Amino acid sequence: MEMNYLIYDGSFPGLLTAIYQAFKARIKIAGIILEEEYQAGLFSNKIIVETELDKSDKVYEAVKDKISPKSLRKIYRVYLSETENSGLLIYQYLQLGFRMGKKIDSYLHNDIVDRVNKIDRKVSKEAHLLLGLLRFRKIQGGVFYAPFEPDYNIITLLAPHFVRRLPDQDWIIHDRKRMLAAIYNREEWVLTELDSLPEPKITEEEKYYQALWQSFYKNVAIESRKNPRLQAQFMPRRYWDYLIEKTLPEEG
Repeated sequence: MEMNYLIYDGSFPGLLTAIYQAFKARIKIAGIILEEEYQAGLFSNKIIVETELDKSDKVYEAVKDKISPKSLRKIYRVYLSETENSGLLIYQYLQLGFRMGKKIDSYLHNDIVDRVNKIDRKVSKEAHLLLGLLRFRKIQGGVFYAPFEPDYNIITLLAPHFVRRLPDQDWIIHDRKRMLAAIYNREEWVLTELDSLPEPKITEEEKYYQALWQSFYKNVAIESRKNPRLQAQFMPRRYWDYLIEKTLPEEG
């Protein structure tokens, strides 16, 4: 049996274009993947999909109108998860969704729906966590800079929040793991590739406030109430490299 693999450019519109092609072609789809993920086989058939915004928009609107805006947000977060075979999972979810409509949200025992919900929760949880853990530092030029390395590709989930929170500041949120940055100029934010950045020079003012914050963090703790396990739940160690208050040596 021929195994058809749709190859897209990695963008969300590219994924939706590939899904449009899959529905129109009415062929068996074995994967919707990136070029570097494709492995040629005896029965595999590689189909290159060029991103077309009119087609991706049609899928976008169809999901929102015929299934639900909630499902649209879910598939976007599954896409951001970068989970293996997530493209195929989203396609299978939409196949089911276009048949069931809004009822799909209550179809919890279906394996496809369950997998989508679990990934959605993981991505949403990390985004929510980092809204509180992302740390900005003021660098030369008066720009506020926040580096981080999230498990999932969540930078587009964070940027709108900080537009509302810091509307009158220039800032950069830098995902060093994926070499992506959200850059805001007090009017709008853009997502751009940023593979490297010279080590930012922290202003003297910022050094002063960082020292104050570190001192507060160190001295406010009550020794008898220390609970490292509980702390790790709210402030996981994998994020500590970019937490200003955790740059001091750990006691004990």
